[in-house]
Amino acid sequence: MAINTFNPCPLCSNKNAQPFHRDADRDYLKCPNCDLVFAHSRHYLSREEEFKRYEFHENDPDDPAYRAFLNKLFEPMVERIPANSDGLDFGSGPGPLLKIMFEEQGHGMSVYDIYYAPETIVFDREYDFITSSEVVEHLYQPMAELDRLWSCLKSGGFLGIMTGIRKTDIDFPAWHYIRDETHVIFFSPATFEWLAKLWGANLEFVGNTVAIFQKAR
Repeated sequence: MAINTFNPCPLCSNKNAQPFHRDADRDYLKCPNCDLVFAHSRHYLSREEEFKRYEFHENDPDDPAYRAFLNKLFEPMVERIPANSDGLDFGSGPGPLLKIMFEEQGHGMSVYDIYYAPETIVFDREYDFITSSEVVEHLYQPMAELDRLWSCLKSGGFLGIMTGIRKTDIDFPAWHYIRDETHVIFFSPATFEWLAKLWGANLEFVGNTVAIFQKAR
């Protein structure tokens, strides 16, 4: 399973990532420091190719099934944030349903998406909560993006992330999550725990796909 080209961890920059898995499409490495598994960067799509793949996604705000899917993140976040909170949805996509759902509950919600809502002015302020649903697995520079979100979070605020979490019982070669070529990094519970320690944050896991960080007051 030799991988010839050097590739440091895109999350913690550790230089000792080891071969983890190879299939017909990609090589994957695993970081011994933060436990991130990631596709080798030579397999990354161009932004143009990536956008074409996103255009095939069906994220219809009027689809009850899509709303039910987002409830996995929405419900635990609503339980934790105060009334009339101000939030940001990072990676909102073309149909920003989380924005609608939080506004229905009386919260304010800004959105950012590199393709569909690219106005970076949203990062010039702080928020009571930030959500990111099915986004972090796409990030080519995850530490820079996640640190930027963390810096925008008020003391005591919540960052909720929904993604496919690589748990120990997952059969990685057969995992459907790696079939999407826009998915390039794969967090384990230990990866999120490493991140929480770095930030000095409280961390909770909700179900199989949601991690919620709370910033220290």
